[in-house]
Amino acid sequence: MSDTGGLDDGRGRYFRDRTDAAEQLAEALSAWRGRHPLVCAIPRGAVPMARILAQRLGGDVDVVLVRKLHAPGQPEFAVGAVDETGWVYVTDHAAAAGASEAYIAALATEELATIRRRRAAYTPGRAPLDPAGRIVIVVDDGLATGATMIAALHALRARAPARLVCAIPVAAPDSVERVRAYADDVVALATPAWFSAVSQFYGSFPQVSDEEVVELLRKPA
Repeated sequence: MSDTGGLDDGRGRYFRDRTDAAEQLAEALSAWRGRHPLVCAIPRGAVPMARILAQRLGGDVDVVLVRKLHAPGQPEFAVGAVDETGWVYVTDHAAAAGASEAYIAALATEELATIRRRRAAYTPGRAPLDPAGRIVIVVDDGLATGATMIAALHALRARAPARLVCAIPVAAPDSVERVRAYADDVVALATPAWFSAVSQFYGSFPQVSDEEVVELLRKPA
């Protein structure tokens, strides 16, 4: 893991946009080039990044579908995450944030329905690519609490990859430490102590639409 502090433009920004972040990640992941890795994106923002990584590393691209479980009244603050099988990860701070067991269970059911709709839309007519026996790289555009990444890694670990790699451009330091227990390798380009939100480290950080995700997944890497 390295800190790319030299790229700071004085406003806490390390990356021009997701393309810039993906190109830098591809260099950091160059050890896997030519070994046909499976690059799995956490939608939606990481899907364009995953395509670039798959192209640079000579691999395949797919999505791993997980959904954040947010704190009551705080849609951007995660207290957990749910994966495609219905497994739920709950953070240590969930109760303090007002998320009861009943609240988490109800929200997980709601988000699991969203996951199923997205699977039908994103990869119609095919199952997820099989990670068994492969090097699997899970990418997101950044880690705040790390909840969705943990759910994604848990889901893929259950399908027996040969090696499971977490790859992120920027992350809160404590989130990286949480994620380590779920991955064989963690590649984080920057872990600034002043982290408050992923978007603060990008010059341009637009939303990625469902339509863009469908188009990106339709094309071969």
